[in-house]
Amino acid sequence: NQYIIQRALGAKSVKEAQAGIVFAGFLKLFMPLIIVVPGIAAAMLAPGIDRPDNAYPEMMKLAPNGIRGLIFAALIAAIVSSVGSMMNSISTIFTLDIYKPLRPDTSEKGLVTVGRLTSLTALIIAGLAAQPLLGSFDQAFQYIQEFTGFFTPGIVAIFVLGMAWKGANAAGALVGAIGSAVLSLLFRLYLPDVPFMDRVGYVFLACCVLTIVVSQLKPAQEGQSTITLAGVSFETDTRFNLSAVIITAALIGLYGYYW
Repeated sequence: NQYIIQRALGAKSVKEAQAGIVFAGFLKLFMPLIIVVPGIAAAMLAPGIDRPDNAYPEMMKLAPNGIRGLIFAALIAAIVSSVGSMMNSISTIFTLDIYKPLRPDTSEKGLVTVGRLTSLTALIIAGLAAQPLLGSFDQAFQYIQEFTGFFTPGIVAIFVLGMAWKGANAAGALVGAIGSAVLSLLFRLYLPDVPFMDRVGYVFLACCVLTIVVSQLKPAQEGQSTITLAGVSFETDTRFNLSAVIITAALIGLYGYYW
């Protein structure tokens, strides 16, 4: 999750970043409950809803005025926080990975200006694209999940292989990222009956294979596309390790029980 990682990279210390990741991991375990339960309640309490996206607003109408305002404030805060993190990620990726290599002599002040303009441009494009992309769908959340599922498998494959395998290189990562979108589209067109969550898993495995094969066929030169990790500590304390084990076990248990 790029914008959660972006938040962790901006932490004051490694320990604080680890604590934030653990806390976010625990919160993620409740996402199915937060998303599914209001829908089940809406199916029982308001069965005449025309569009599934109206389920959450209909449930908010049943809450008292004070609680309704608190729910709405929490919803807006979550949206603003997510949008802020995404804008930060977009500006960072464009400025440092695309613009700076093309114009290496740009000053820090110039890069900040480019990043701000990138964030503003992305926000305007998102606002213009929201209605034609999401306004015509009955379930915007389902559409968003399917669309992000086109790119998520490749991103996860790149992260996993980049962190766990020294043989991974830029060529393999590029092929894995492109393959994620292409394979997902082929699944969507020719195997539409495959649930999108299963499709994401299949595409992830395929992207791992593509990245490994291309990295082996076109190995990077010595010192190319590598990062020096001298002086970087990867130590984790007992609390972080225990929390990670609990989150992983809970996730496996939930999927195993409800699959």
